[in-house]
Amino acid sequence: MEGKKLRQLFLDYFREKEHRVVKSSSLVPAHDPTLLFTNAGMNQFKEVFLGAEKRNYSRAASAQKCVRAGGKHNDLDNVGKTARHHTFFEMLGNFSFGDYFKEEAIGYAWEFITEVLKIDKNRLYVSVFRDDDEAFDIWNKKMSIPTDRIFRFGEKDNFWQMGDVGPCGPCSEIFYDHGEKYGCGKPGCTVGCECDRYVEIWNLVFMQFNRDSDGNLTPLPRPSIDTGMGLERLAAVMQGVNNNYDTDLFQNIICDIEKKSGHKYGTDPETDTAMRVLADHMRSTVFLIADGVVPSNEGRGYVLRRIMRRAIRYGKKLDLPVPSLARFVNTVVEEMGGAYPELIENQKTVEKLVQIEEEQFDSTLEAGLKMLNRMIEKSGGKLDAKDAFRLYDTFGFPIDLVEDVCLEKQVKVDRSGFEKQLEQQRKEAKARSRTRMTENPAETYRFLHDFPETEFTGYENRTEQAKVLAIIRDKKPVTQLSAGETAEVLVDRTPFYVESGGQVNDTGTLENKGAKAVVKNLLMPISGRRLHVVFLAEGTLRTGENVVLTLDSERRNAIARNHTATHLLHAALRSVLGDHVKQAGSLVEPDKLRFDFSHFKKLSEQELAEIEQIVNRKLMENLPVQTEVQGIEEARAKGAMALFGEKYGDRVRVVQIPGFSVELCGGTHVNRTGDIGSFAIVSEHSAASGIRRIEARTGFGALSYFNSFREEHRELKQVLKTGEDDLPRFVARKLDEIRQLRQELEHARISGGDTESTEISLTDEITLLLQEVPGLAPGLMREKADNLKQNRSMTIVFLLTVTEDGCNYLLSATKDLNRRFHSGNALRAVAPILNGRGGGNPTMAQGGGKWTGKLTDISDRIVEILKNEVS
Repeated sequence: MEGKKLRQLFLDYFREKEHRVVKSSSLVPAHDPTLLFTNAGMNQFKEVFLGAEKRNYSRAASAQKCVRAGGKHNDLDNVGKTARHHTFFEMLGNFSFGDYFKEEAIGYAWEFITEVLKIDKNRLYVSVFRDDDEAFDIWNKKMSIPTDRIFRFGEKDNFWQMGDVGPCGPCSEIFYDHGEKYGCGKPGCTVGCECDRYVEIWNLVFMQFNRDSDGNLTPLPRPSIDTGMGLERLAAVMQGVNNNYDTDLFQNIICDIEKKSGHKYGTDPETDTAMRVLADHMRSTVFLIADGVVPSNEGRGYVLRRIMRRAIRYGKKLDLPVPSLARFVNTVVEEMGGAYPELIENQKTVEKLVQIEEEQFDSTLEAGLKMLNRMIEKSGGKLDAKDAFRLYDTFGFPIDLVEDVCLEKQVKVDRSGFEKQLEQQRKEAKARSRTRMTENPAETYRFLHDFPETEFTGYENRTEQAKVLAIIRDKKPVTQLSAGETAEVLVDRTPFYVESGGQVNDTGTLENKGAKAVVKNLLMPISGRRLHVVFLAEGTLRTGENVVLTLDSERRNAIARNHTATHLLHAALRSVLGDHVKQAGSLVEPDKLRFDFSHFKKLSEQELAEIEQIVNRKLMENLPVQTEVQGIEEARAKGAMALFGEKYGDRVRVVQIPGFSVELCGGTHVNRTGDIGSFAIVSEHSAASGIRRIEARTGFGALSYFNSFREEHRELKQVLKTGEDDLPRFVARKLDEIRQLRQELEHARISGGDTESTEISLTDEITLLLQEVPGLAPGLMREKADNLKQNRSMTIVFLLTVTEDGCNYLLSATKDLNRRFHSGNALRAVAPILNGRGGGNPTMAQGGGKWTGKLTDISDRIVEILKNEVS
């Protein structure tokens, strides 16, 4: 059975069981700094499990795209060498949020595997947590699994927890027996063995406890279910193979690699490994770039770069030229685009970015090889682990590449030391990426669930009457706040916007008859509950009191101008540069806007001018800015573009500028484009590989920017002492005059100069002309030497020009001395006197040094050396 059919069967099965089939979330986790990449199906439901978010469904199913290649979950170095390690994989999962529990979860899993897929029950085994008698009994008594096919394991294998504290619980795993021929042959080989015989295909997590900071477990009021089954492992079972790479999910890509490389899969272990690595890494690369990750030197981009460079290295082992990876993008898209349409939408962007990264790495590889060769020269026969790790970490050099090069030079590599440094890096990455539930806002502010969600009225109102529901100081609720204190205040309704989608918070005031407070910031630790961070300037504020919230209208207007301008800018960029342009991030503040977008080269001045003109034209057209809340699929059907890294529900807010822009956006905007006033692009530069960044201003900020040029124009006229308004023409004319005067000066220096040359006889036949030529550029020194040699024979010329920082020098000889004197060799002999270096051909040589003295001080030494150089 094909992998794509298995995926659909799973989703259809759980749809029939009244589960909401939820689209895979992005590989870039939305609003979760604890994760580098989405690595499990439950990631997008994390806030639901923690109680920080509520959905309008209590059971769900998904086919989730996942990456494990960095931080705590890092399979990168094992990929291609084993049957089941991948950087990218698909996780099939079903979830219950306080709905059904163990009996139903086990029943669904068993029914799907044995009745829908019809997998032989005699090949199936299960495991449970050692103390989970309830799960044991369900498997044994309800599912009729013999006790000798149910295994009890400890916490390491069968107890799951989200972090040090928080939701946790036992889990139950389903194993498939691939057969004795895949076993290790040891007497104790059974479920849990590390060999390839018994493979876990489905993990059922029973989230039923909450662990506190002391390690105590208390039952959750609404236990939940989180399950995960790797599609690749399931496909291997259904297609009768033991190796995931032998399934159709990989074989179509591997077949394309065979065609393009000329190598045959299954004929050589090293070739097979290279093909598996390339197939896996191409899947990761295409999916990550399609989800907005770009190669860089930090964070997610760094992991992507390592994946791509590893793929390039293994591509070279298959004799694929650079660039080649971009040619495999289409194969991945054809294989996976049906289930993940974002691959089709972003194919051109992916292909271009892959090609750019390949070409950059090719030059980096060359630089790295030069560095490795220098390290080898100084190694004394053994390359230090620190040097090997530096090449790995900086240039993405796999250790096997380093060892290959060193082997050719008969140099050993401290492999064990390298492995220790690599393990240390992994431990540090794991520590950085570890979910610290003690800092989890949902846990800290759990009591906010006792209060209703805050009604946001800020789209229509700038001021609002509200009731104080809670006051929080030092993460604990209090009943009142006194003057001079700062706290977080929860109200039932507010016009204040909380930072989201790149737009910053509103600020303003919170007042009643007995209190005056400044609203400095906003937080939303629990979905829907907006906390106002206030400083109480006067009086006392108590829970239950009514207050008036007033936001800073001037600041809100400036933010709204900038936010609507980002939408106009996005549409203008796509109009001028092409549909490959996608938003990759933004920042909307009162005084400026910043917009990151996918593009592969610096924008020309003409392109920037055209983009700026398009936006300003839309401002002058004074188009209406329309907003509407509608279904997510309906919005996408209208062509609405989504924000990078944002998470959307079933109902979304669509912001439309008719005939020009349609985007999903929860931010605040102007009523008509003319309200923006004016728009000015301030700068454009690279933000990352394949990502450009524009900074711009609107309204008074744009006017101030334009006025700064008027002021500079006025100051330049004063400095240049001219009344002309056409400064470019005036400056060009003056530069022409300066160039002409400089040429006349150089001509005078070449013709004569401030000093005369000193004529010295090196031999009875050969004459040396020594001359110091102050201020003469190196290029003109050659012309000066030619002038001095004109109409002369058997003559050598030495010229020296000295500056504050050092010196330049030239040695030249007439052609009749070619057999007796080599200017390049002679200059190399002279250069040490001048603390410099140099070289050249028999008739002309030049160099530079750090010497800053006078020619007369060293002329005797130069003469002596040159006499020895004459044969």
